[in-house]
Amino acid sequence: MQRILIIEDEKNLARFIELELNYEGYETKTCADGRNGLQMALNETWDAVLLDLMLPELNGLEVCRRIRQANKTIPIIMITARDSVLDRVSGLDSGADDYIVKPFAIEELLARLRSLFRRVEALGAAEVTTLTYKDLSVELESCVVRRGNDIISLTKREFDLLVVFMSNINIVLTREVLLNKVWGYTTGVETNVVDVYVRYLRNKIDSKNDTSYIQTVRGIGYVMR
Repeated sequence: MQRILIIEDEKNLARFIELELNYEGYETKTCADGRNGLQMALNETWDAVLLDLMLPELNGLEVCRRIRQANKTIPIIMITARDSVLDRVSGLDSGADDYIVKPFAIEELLARLRSLFRRVEALGAAEVTTLTYKDLSVELESCVVRRGNDIISLTKREFDLLVVFMSNINIVLTREVLLNKVWGYTTGVETNVVDVYVRYLRNKIDSKNDTSYIQTVRGIGYVMR
């Protein structure tokens, strides 16, 4: 049975989500503040975390960052009433895997959870645990990226994007394909976010005097070659 932690301070909403997830066969626990929620996330085993953005004690962005700093790869869906592009990007950039805006239909939340679990299962089923291209290497299980002997520090989103590129060498990927593979089919993020993260990734993996690993294909998307 998959275990889901709900960190949400709106008691009625938390109870509603808990009852619906229990009905679908998930095991759940709830917490109403960020500080205790963080400790529960770090000290127990979870298959997913539903994390409200506005929480007492510690806000959702900080909870998410600290979970990722502890090298926890638990799938995280951020829940919030804020719907601006900046808020969505901030949530995703802090390490969240997906973002859902209140009010939402429970069917949408369930679909996003199923999508996350499918992606986790696909990564777990991969036979190759290390991807290499030129002097870049990516260790999938440990999430370690190296250029030569140097370790490169990436956010979770940058890491996922690099994995997609290195799994599709010489294949041109559109922004829509990258958005779907890295952010998920049900996300509300716009395709220009892909451009932002490709720029972040280039700044970290490229050498100043060499051609970028990731090439822009004008009018189409990007390719690693």
